Amino acid sequence: MFSRTWQRLSSVVLGSLTVPTVMADRGGLNMTQGVTEISQSIFELHMLIFWICVWIGVAVFGVMFFSIFKHRKSKGAVASKFHESLGLEILWTAIPTVILIAMAVPATSTLIKMYDTTNADVDIKITGHQWKWQYDYLGEDVGFFSNLTTSKDEIYDITEKSENYLLEVDKHLVVPSGQKIRFLITSNDVIHAWWVPEIAVKKDAIPGYINESWAIIPEGEEGIYRGQCAELCGIQHGFMPIVLEVVTMNQYQSWLVDQRAGVEAEAAAALGDFSYDDLMTEGAEVYARSCAACHGSEGQGMGSVFPALAGSSMALNDMAGHIDIVLNGKPGTAMQSFSAQLTDVEIAAVITYERNAWGNDTGETVTPQMIIDAKK
Repeated sequence: MFSRTWQRLSSVVLGSLTVPTVMADRGGLNMTQGVTEISQSIFELHMLIFWICVWIGVAVFGVMFFSIFKHRKSKGAVASKFHESLGLEILWTAIPTVILIAMAVPATSTLIKMYDTTNADVDIKITGHQWKWQYDYLGEDVGFFSNLTTSKDEIYDITEKSENYLLEVDKHLVVPSGQKIRFLITSNDVIHAWWVPEIAVKKDAIPGYINESWAIIPEGEEGIYRGQCAELCGIQHGFMPIVLEVVTMNQYQSWLVDQRAGVEAEAAAALGDFSYDDLMTEGAEVYARSCAACHGSEGQGMGSVFPALAGSSMALNDMAGHIDIVLNGKPGTAMQSFSAQLTDVEIAAVITYERNAWGNDTGETVTPQMIIDAKK
């Protein structure tokens, strides 16, 4: 009853002010309306509260300015002298209380819907890493990392910036339309925040905790939706975009099959033979994508935090240690584990590249089988 009443009231208020609202939204001055039902509810609540506050401001300042103008000293006005007014005190306490309660009714209704993550059709665990997102489809044996694909040349203004500058990734988060998607959001290192405005999902990713959110993207709204990390998570905070791809249920099922087949193909490929040139070519690509941001494009490092690889004793002499640190990372430092982030072939290739690039020239080759053995 209350919900329907407030929906009608908000429609009347919003309808009388449609033009400025739409203009503000198009100009980027208002919050995104979004495509989901809950995002529309949030937007309508936002606009209802906003205009209530506007009219309160108009009323209060209108009375104040009218009183100042009407009863100014130049017109001979004399201030009244009285000690207190019980009726007035009750009135100015009761009116704000009623307004706050009236605002709380639709707000509580919307919040209850926002936090109802039950009866989900698809469960996706989202883990934040510096600086990428990891997605695991629970119960589907599908999982991957999603990395920024904007080139360093674009970032440093060497080449022209693309349309989706800092907003494109190598692997999209794919979800079906018309299904309730539950997002389980956490972090592997520092606090991040997973935010996609058009589906009204913004949750902090906190190490050791799992926050929940959900969305149902209506059928007919398939497409690409973009977001970003909304937390200051480090020096490369702006390099953690989110690309959500909404597809039909049939397309989603086919995508899951393709993902599982891809994992099997990667496992089979790791048992094959790779030449030195193949590994160096693949390793250069992996290094540019996953390592250069910290260790430099030429392996020169970045101070004491990110040591140089060119000429390092590990890259030149300690192959076992080199493999171990790439697989398992180094606790207490910025060096993270790449065991789950890269395939066995990619790890073998990038270690081979690091041991032979920039004048290291060890002539040594690390094979995928060596990586498989090291993981055991």
